[in-house]
Amino acid sequence: MENIDYQNQTIITRGIIKAAVLMSEFGAESILIEQTAQRLGRALGIDSVEISLIPSAIVLTTLYNHQSVTTTRRVHHKPINMSIVCEIQKTVIELEKNEHDINYLTETLKAIQPNYYNRWLVILMVGLACASFSYLQGSDLVAFFITLLASSTAMFVRQELAKRKFVLIITFGVTAFVATMIASISQINGISSTPNIALASSVLLLAPGFAFVNSFLDSLKGYLMMGWGRWMDGVLLTIATSIGIIIAMAILNMKGW
Repeated sequence: MENIDYQNQTIITRGIIKAAVLMSEFGAESILIEQTAQRLGRALGIDSVEISLIPSAIVLTTLYNHQSVTTTRRVHHKPINMSIVCEIQKTVIELEKNEHDINYLTETLKAIQPNYYNRWLVILMVGLACASFSYLQGSDLVAFFITLLASSTAMFVRQELAKRKFVLIITFGVTAFVATMIASISQINGISSTPNIALASSVLLLAPGFAFVNSFLDSLKGYLMMGWGRWMDGVLLTIATSIGIIIAMAILNMKGW
């Protein structure tokens, strides 16, 4: 491979950190982000890639023939989407197998788009998942269908708020409020013998499991700052969900589940 001058090294550095930022924004594990950046550097002819990760930014340095280039990029958190991470991994493999230049990486990253499922299918399946959980917990059929309605409507509200780019904490709070308000139908005139199960199951779609799992994995593998940051994200989302539930219960004068 031909020698890399400072200008080309700068372009390569920008391409690598762009890939790293995309992976961080869409929920990739920290060790995977670091390994991907290093593999991209080797594939593009860089001697070494050093990367520092914090929840809000990435600092990356490339080294080539005792020449270093350092750059920093802000990380904006977005909904989890593993299709982006998979596409970047495919790009890395292609670069390792074939001698592409930095233009290939740049154009590929520009062309990557999130792969979303049909929104109505997602609404239906989320509703069925929450309703099925309520049934497994011993709910009657009335509570089952009320949970299906509440969680499906809540998922629709969550999608609409996300489309309008509301802050994630507000999205979770409003969604929890809507789910609790609808699920409270199960308590009206005693139409269900298991209203508490419907109330609890209807907000399961808001459990931030991915954030907590990633925080544990990052901390276990030595990325303590990322681990704490992702854990705090999960805690804040849980608090927002709880506030939404509490407000709905206060309006309905409900004493508890």
